[in-house]
Amino acid sequence: MKATQVKRALKYRFYPTDAQAAELSRTFGCVRKVYNLALAARTEAWARRERVSYGQTSAMLTAWKRTEEFAYLNQVSSVPLQQALRHLQGAFTNFFDKRAKYPRFKSRKRSRSSAEYTRSAFRFRDGGLTLAKMAEPLGIVWSRPLPEGASPSTVTVSQDAAGRWYVSLLVEDPTIQRLPAVDTAVGIDVGLDHLLTLSTGEKITNPRHERADRARLAKAQRRLARKARGEGANRAKARRKVAKVYARIADRRRDHLHQLTTRLVREHQTLVIEDLAVRNMVRNHSLARAISDAGWSEFRSTLEYKAAWYGREVIAVDRFFPSSKLCSTCGAVRSGMPLHVRVWTCGGYGATHDRDVNAARNLLAVGLTVSVCGAGVRPQRRTPGGQSATKQKTPRREP
Repeated sequence: MKATQVKRALKYRFYPTDAQAAELSRTFGCVRKVYNLALAARTEAWARRERVSYGQTSAMLTAWKRTEEFAYLNQVSSVPLQQALRHLQGAFTNFFDKRAKYPRFKSRKRSRSSAEYTRSAFRFRDGGLTLAKMAEPLGIVWSRPLPEGASPSTVTVSQDAAGRWYVSLLVEDPTIQRLPAVDTAVGIDVGLDHLLTLSTGEKITNPRHERADRARLAKAQRRLARKARGEGANRAKARRKVAKVYARIADRRRDHLHQLTTRLVREHQTLVIEDLAVRNMVRNHSLARAISDAGWSEFRSTLEYKAAWYGREVIAVDRFFPSSKLCSTCGAVRSGMPLHVRVWTCGGYGATHDRDVNAARNLLAVGLTVSVCGAGVRPQRRTPGGQSATKQKTPRREP
């Protein structure tokens, strides 16, 4: 099959020296400061109905560096600071295209600590990566090799709440190829008792990673609660222990979802899912913890980008489609069905249905209708930009 030039970010853990850690921490702080200064400037200008572009914020950055108050910005590489302004521009673009909320200020405690370097600010040679303002290459653990002949175009360095350091290399991966076409399609119904139920009748168990580590997490959180509030070393140590438990849960969940999505994409040409409003669903405090632990949003996003890589099709059916209440045999719709009802019998032909399997089969049927007839019916085909195919973007003026 013909190889596709796919840009792919490969993430590796690394262990910096004390000097490198100090330099990166300074860079993270400067990136956060520049982002917040530019956001404040653009917000104030917008209140006056004035427009501020990326070029103007770049000029502001030059002016800030010349002041005594922000002279410390000159101590770090200028490239991550410029990239922070580009990210802010992207955030405003997403906001005015109604893909995101208004940009928020970055917090030292809550925001992700990261810095992005372009080719002019790093050197990649003989398997060693050296960043600007550093004399030694990073101590990267190469858990998997880069694609042969690949050279990173962008490097992003980050530190998570658990104190782990990561570097993400953006490369073009020629090894990703479109898979041979197959004539199979599958409907996928997500749930809590079973993470996935397929239209074939297969049910995939929900591993409930958060529940498995709940006792460990509760113990770490109790220890954190006993520490005096402030910037003390003991509280910081307890906070990192809580973050390590959360990181363990997230890592296991992500690994499981990667295995599931890779298998589904390899086995099926068309995959039909439900367009769930997960953000609204987690407002139900009785189910929020279980829904978040299942990772429905992460499952969908992972499935979609892998399908795009390998030439598969993902169809999202409208969330108001009555997939659970519709009889997949005769098409009759049941008036109501509480969540505790897992098996039901249709009053028309007397067919007995497993609730989740029936929903998956209905999703598959209506999804194949969308695939044949195209957009214009109630189920939606999700576009790469994240909007349904039937919605049109309305241009908005940027600040």
